[in-house]
Parts: sequence; structure tokens; C-alpha cells
Amino acid sequence: MPELPEVETVRQDLSKKILHHTITVVQVLRPQSVGKKVAEFIQALTGNSFIAIERRGKLMIFRLQKGKYGVLVHLKMTGQLIYERESKNKIEVVAGGHKLSESDIENLPNKHTRVVIVFADGGQLFFNDLRVFGYMKLANEKEIVVALKKFGPEPLTKDFTWEYFSSLFQKRAKAPIKALLLNQELIAGLGNIYVDEVCFCAGVKPMRRVNTITKAEQKKLFKCIPKILSKAIKHRGTTFRNFVDSDGKKGNYTDFLEVFGRGGKVCRRCGVIIKKIRCAGRGTHYCSGCQK
Repeated sequence: MPELPEVETVRQDLSKKILHHTITVVQVLRPQSVGKKVAEFIQALTGNSFIAIERRGKLMIFRLQKGKYGVLVHLKMTGQLIYERESKNKIEVVAGGHKLSESDIENLPNKHTRVVIVFADGGQLFFNDLRVFGYMKLANEKEIVVALKKFGPEPLTKDFTWEYFSSLFQKRAKAPIKALLLNQELIAGLGNIYVDEVCFCAGVKPMRRVNTITKAEQKKLFKCIPKILSKAIKHRGTTFRNFVDSDGKKGNYTDFLEVFGRGGKVCRRCGVIIKKIRCAGRGTHYCSGCQK
């Protein structure tokens, strides 16, 4: 699943490419991907334009210039937002709109395209989703506020303070530290990859119970969270299977991972074999030599 660095990479990319360009054609190839309100979705976007793309954790909010709606976008496990400015499969804009034929659909960037948005400057945005858990849904301001309330503070903002973070350790005492860090209601955006990397950075085993984490270890975790996330954003996220940026390119942070996805390999820091276990319901990687 794309996590904060991957979603932020896409947000930054698209903010440079699609804002303030009039939307001329909207094609919904899978109604469930837009919440089944196909006609309303198309009507709200056609002739409109995106003026900002915001993000909280793994959720993006596409703000529209006109009307009462924004668009909530979540990539979930396999979602992709790919932009093409010069495409050999360009969808022609015709009077009265354009209906995709079966051959058009087959020629899109991949067969899992669920929504196509065409802009007046010729650019096209494709929402692809292999496992169809992701979505692009209209939401009014009240619905957006409700959606954002489900997320805790953003690790790369001033809201993520030491006072707040340290207070989390006074609750959920028996839960593993990995479960606490994965909880989106407590901290927005951390997922399986970066929790493992943060725990390695702090020298803490991910299965340690919250009430065993010392104050010094808490401070290490607090410092490692923004450090790891910022570095991952710099390298445009991590790609294992489905994540690609808005140009369809893979993230480069895979080369910098210390433990995640390296089960059975030698730790680059201490030479101990990295272990893979199950923790907090997720495949979990750690080094027994570097983490206590």
C-alpha cells in the first residue's frame, strides 16, 4: 500500500501538472471507484478545474474551483494516478463528449484504469487500481472535515510534537510498538514499510510492548519518524509491486531500506541475518543485532 512518502510524491507531482487546467472530459470505467454516483461525479468535474491538492496521511483532497465539492482520493493497496501530456493513446475530445470504445480501454496505460480525466491542455490523468479498493469520491466540506478527523497528526507538520507523541505511550500499554505506530488515528501516514524502518532507526524491536519502551527510546522513535519519511520523499517513495509516481516511474527508496523486504539477508550495519515475523497482523522485519 502506498504510504505517506508515496502519496506525497504523487501530490507534489500532480500539483505541478494539473492545477488550474479546465477539465473537458471525464470517463468513469468502474462506477464503484467513484462511489457509484457517476453522473454527479462527471457533472461536478466537467468544465471545472483543480485548484489545490492537499493530503492528510495517505488521503488526498483535490479541491475544485467551482461548486460545493472536492474529490477525496485514496490509493489503498494498488491505486495509481498517472499523468500523460503526450500520449500515443490520446483520447480525442469531440463535441458533446466522448465515449470510450473497447479498443480505447485496452489501449489505456493498463487494463486496470478506472477513471480518466482529460484537460483542455491535452493532458490526461488516469486512475488505475488493480485490486479496486481505491477510490475517487466527491465530498462536500462537511464530509471532508469528517474524513480528516479520522487521522492523527501529520508527522511532518508542527502538530506532531514531542508532547503529543510521548502522551501516546501512556495508553495502549500492552500493544506492540508497531501497532501504535501503524494506527492512523494516532499518527497519519505511517504504514508497514516505514514503521519497520523507523523501529530499526531507533534500535527498537517492533514487537516490544509499548510499556517497555524507555523515554530515551521514545525520543529516538520521535526523531526517526520525520527523518525516515523525509528521506523517502526525497527519493520518491518505495516500489515493491504497484506503486509508481505520476510519470509511471518506480520509487527509488527501495535502495535505502535497511530491514523491510530484506528478511534472510545480512544486516548492512552489524552482519546479523534480518528476521521476518508476524507482528500487529503484518509481515515485519527487524535485526536482532541492532534492535533491542
